[in-house]
Amino acid sequence: MQLILLHATAKRARFKYICKSGFRVNPIQLRVALEDIPDVSNVRVNAILNNIILHYCGALEALEQNIYKVLSDVVVESDLIKQEESYLALRDEIPSSSEVARAGSALLLSPLLNNATAQLGFSLIASAPLLFSGLKETFTHGINSRSLEAMAVAISLYLKDFKTANSTNFMLALGEYIEEMTMYKSDDLIKELAKQKSGLAWVECIEHGKGVLKQIPSEELKVSDIVVIGAGDTILVDGHIIEGEALVNQISMTGEATPVRKGHSDRVLSGTIVQEGKIKVWAESVGTQTAMARIKSYIEETLVQKSAQELNASKMADSLVPITLGLATLSYVLTRDLMRSASVLQADYSCALKLTTPVTFKSAISSAGKEGIIIKGAKSLESLQLSEVFIFDKTGTLTQGDLEVLDVYSFHQTWDKNAVLNLAASIEEHYFHPVAQAVVKAAKDKNFKHFHHDEVTFIVAHGVKSEINGKSVVIGSRHFLEDDEGISFKTQHEAIEKILESGEMPLFIGYDRELLGMILLKDSLRENAKNALERLRKSGVKEIIMLTGDTTQKASKIAKELGINRYYAELLPTQKAEILEQIMQEGKKVAFVGDGINDAPALIRADIGIGMHKGADIAKASADVVLLRDDIEAVAEARELAIACLKKVQRGFKITVGVNSMILILASLGKLSPIQTAFMHNGTTIGLLLNALQRIRVRKENVS
Repeated sequence: MQLILLHATAKRARFKYICKSGFRVNPIQLRVALEDIPDVSNVRVNAILNNIILHYCGALEALEQNIYKVLSDVVVESDLIKQEESYLALRDEIPSSSEVARAGSALLLSPLLNNATAQLGFSLIASAPLLFSGLKETFTHGINSRSLEAMAVAISLYLKDFKTANSTNFMLALGEYIEEMTMYKSDDLIKELAKQKSGLAWVECIEHGKGVLKQIPSEELKVSDIVVIGAGDTILVDGHIIEGEALVNQISMTGEATPVRKGHSDRVLSGTIVQEGKIKVWAESVGTQTAMARIKSYIEETLVQKSAQELNASKMADSLVPITLGLATLSYVLTRDLMRSASVLQADYSCALKLTTPVTFKSAISSAGKEGIIIKGAKSLESLQLSEVFIFDKTGTLTQGDLEVLDVYSFHQTWDKNAVLNLAASIEEHYFHPVAQAVVKAAKDKNFKHFHHDEVTFIVAHGVKSEINGKSVVIGSRHFLEDDEGISFKTQHEAIEKILESGEMPLFIGYDRELLGMILLKDSLRENAKNALERLRKSGVKEIIMLTGDTTQKASKIAKELGINRYYAELLPTQKAEILEQIMQEGKKVAFVGDGINDAPALIRADIGIGMHKGADIAKASADVVLLRDDIEAVAEARELAIACLKKVQRGFKITVGVNSMILILASLGKLSPIQTAFMHNGTTIGLLLNALQRIRVRKENVS
């Protein structure tokens, strides 16, 4: 690791760091570490130029030692990432315009000096940072765009054409400043979403047999704490309301501007705000496990990826540098005109190719975030655009996931329907799952009578178990009761088959090793599910597939209603990933949309995984795209946005190559001066950057 001081004043310094070949420092980790250095007030990391710009007080020598220590001991050992996966840095400080001011001052004041030596000295001081960085870049990384720019200014100084030297230097400084400002602006949403919410929380404790409230820092909160939140307070945990009612503003998490009424058993998320009312929340996730903290990690993931498009643009820019240098050399050999060579050296592809593509991707990610869609990086955008098959898990994705109890059946003479329902609700009330919540709600609507039971055991994707008076209670799927728990269904087989002809979802209850009863639940299709699938087809998706654990009759009915030709029904949780694997072996790019714990393997395995808003935490963590609003059409919006982004990238790529090639040809023919070349080159780059920064909006059309 090398650290080079590029420029310093009494309060501001710019350093360049050089890593081992093939690696680059994670700019976020570096910035956080540097901010902890004593006497450092502001830090900015330019990951493209490998520069550190900071404001400080104290001795520069001590500062340099501290920075080197951070790079060597902290970042290098644990936080290096492959260069091809690196992305742009977050810019918390507005880029400094001091270099623009210095270059501009030289341009304005140099003509007023009558002495040529004074003009040379003044111009050298103004262009020294460019010349120095160009020289260093050449020695460390070989000839690149910075080298060419420095050579162009050096030639003008050698020829004592101070106006051209200062004009070129000013245009380059102005261009770099505007480029950095563009990227700074492109980080606005990302910085907002990445803000860590912290503060003080009121926790209910029991002391001497009485409930008391204690205020503690959010960092000290633990799972199972009872957090009391009043009007105006930010919710600092993820959990369920156990008491009270409130209007909760969720705009920071879901994009919904209208506050949502939340009551008993409703889930609340960290980062949202209680607008009216007072609630007690049982903390399920705290600290780094909360939704807000995970979103911050999602956002950080977007900064450490590069798409194939970005890598191709970067490689092409590097490969074109020798062509520019060769043309400049050939121009001098043929004409002996150094000024023409200086003009050619200005016509470089690197800035526009290397900067506009990532800014376009970042702008698209930002645009998606404003629509309640978190896209984890440029690679995910690219995969989303290339996906030709979309696979949907049915429950909670194509359907509402808000189940309703239709009927209760008892298969035992001494148990009536209400007793069966109350038994199931007594066990299920400890489980915050849509099925469990539907059962509890139905029981409460019919004067719920609680059965005292032992500790509840949850078996993921199967059901729940407990004991009452030493007798086992098992609630879940038929597979769980019959195959795993050995409960016989033979005597009730015909009755169950007749009940299931409706195609609705069954929940079976076993008691004392016998089949006690069954609860039939209904899950409605989302109103806009058909619209969402139609939009996907219009965007170029070739096939839409549905996976479900429901009966074939129910799956067939839903598939017909939504126009889905291919579906798989009566699946076990483990079979979803297997079917996905089979479809991917057909050689198609596949996107998987799911929300459950059992969907996580499929979300990871798919070319692009999309996690629904109400989905399990592990499903969201496994997904490449996470929906912050409960809207199936957001899947279609994400796809359309990805397509628009890639079209903008390709259009910008063509414009960059076309315009800069024209500039290069005209400069080679002597039709453009160095000043004109610099103006046209930087103007094109700035124009493309501003276009890349424009928010991508997706039209919402009713296609039903």
